[in-house]
Amino acid sequence: MYAQKRYPKIVYWMDNTLYLNVTNRCSNDCYFCFRKFKNGIREFNLKLKNEPTVNEVQKELNKVINKKKWNEVVFCGFGEPLERLDLILEVTRWLKKQHIKTIRVDTNGHGYLLNRGRDVARELKDAGLKKISISLNASDKATYNKVCKPSFEDAYEMVLEFINKSLEAGLETEATAVTISEVDIQKVKNLADGKGVKFSLRQYIPFFW
Repeated sequence: MYAQKRYPKIVYWMDNTLYLNVTNRCSNDCYFCFRKFKNGIREFNLKLKNEPTVNEVQKELNKVINKKKWNEVVFCGFGEPLERLDLILEVTRWLKKQHIKTIRVDTNGHGYLLNRGRDVARELKDAGLKKISISLNASDKATYNKVCKPSFEDAYEMVLEFINKSLEAGLETEATAVTISEVDIQKVKNLADGKGVKFSLRQYIPFFW
């Protein structure tokens, strides 16, 4: 029986990268999201029954963190990591004490909407985060709302603002988009280029039953 069928994972890995799955909540409802079709990735079940505490994340990390030289640790699972900003900050500070050089957050870019009144990018940078990957996914608000179905009215504008804030904070900032038919990838790339950030494509994997 695969581990995926036995219990959900907080910590999982692919190649030389460790991933942290700290929530299944998300302020987007993207039609192309992997979690709509699968319970996990590879042999790892990512459908959490409960959100882990800081101590639980650290406990699971301690089981694997010294087993190999990991290239980076990434907050990325079946939800929006910045739903749990305080946990990310605390775990990031702990990871720095374990001499992990590269820590990244993969986010939908709603951090300032989810944590109003806080300078999210600056807090992440000060805690020791090095990189942030922001899902831009569209070159205009109408397309973004159509494919991502955000719970916030001003979500698209704040994704763009989050890119700006991340750059200002000194984070290595990347914008990404999924290869779906509704999105003009070149226009998204041009938007990212105009902001001076790296652009990366994420391949959409269609599901047929």
